Amino acid sequence: MTERGGDLGAVLITRHLDFSLPYRALFARGIVSDLRHRLLDAAAELLVRLHLAGFFWGDCSLSNTLFRRDAGALSAYLVDAETGELHPTLSDGQRKHDLQIACDNVIGELLDVAAEFGHELEQSPEKTADELAARYERLWDELVREEVFGPDERFRVDERLRRLNELGFDVEEVELVGDADVFRLRLNPRVVEPGHHRRRLLELTGLRAQENQARRILNDLSCYHAEIEQEAGRSLPGSVVTARWLAEVFEPAIAAVPPELHGKREAAEIFHEILDRRWHLSEEAGRDVGLMPAVESYVDNVLRHVPDERAVLEPDLESTSP
Repeated sequence: MTERGGDLGAVLITRHLDFSLPYRALFARGIVSDLRHRLLDAAAELLVRLHLAGFFWGDCSLSNTLFRRDAGALSAYLVDAETGELHPTLSDGQRKHDLQIACDNVIGELLDVAAEFGHELEQSPEKTADELAARYERLWDELVREEVFGPDERFRVDERLRRLNELGFDVEEVELVGDADVFRLRLNPRVVEPGHHRRRLLELTGLRAQENQARRILNDLSCYHAEIEQEAGRSLPGSVVTARWLAEVFEPAIAAVPPELHGKREAAEIFHEILDRRWHLSEEAGRDVGLMPAVESYVDNVLRHVPDERAVLEPDLESTSP
């Protein structure tokens, strides 16, 4: 509304994406090594992220995407959402239709590039489009598929969460479904903003940690939540689960570390490294070894042999201090 009370029309506000390049510039300048694979990876990940958010693009193409350098890789950004539709979730049919549109568009765009710049493509546009679809399906499957495992294979849950984190995705919810012999793991992956994990961990537990530490600790809390709900056979309030996790998992693990070793690492890093130790031991044993045996192994074989990091004074600074 204006001050006079009149209605205003709809307005679209956009922001310039600094250091971004259209795909034609990437081909024309030849400034990115292994361009084909980097473009495919970026495009597949962008489409997966949009579909996880319930967004049907309707006109996915290289022309409607901008790319930025990202530590040797490329990051892709949607820049034309005129045909897009936002839904709570997408059906498999909607996803596959959107993916087919992307593949059809990529074929035409690569043919245009070859004709315009006289480039000889590494593979035919049709094969490249098939590879885009295959990369999308592999990533989507890794994110949403159910996984079956036994009751003594908890480390496989942690392994799955680690793979998702390495792919740049996080898990909002972990659910275990099954009986005493077989469990099915269901995950709800999502994309989160920077700093989310530190803020979320502090809000839930009062613990302060760095972002990656917080992500790992929250993963363990999510696994614990799923386990005790599966045992109880009913949903449990998050506040109750968090209090139990602090009392039964985090605090006992930290308390088991001898006081003289507390200066080696901060508590959040110690707990993260304990989880790492538990995962490695469990993988070697082919079963979950449990938390306290992992703590004992970590203290005796790792923590005792690392330097104290609580207060490190550089020799040159020490010699020149007043």
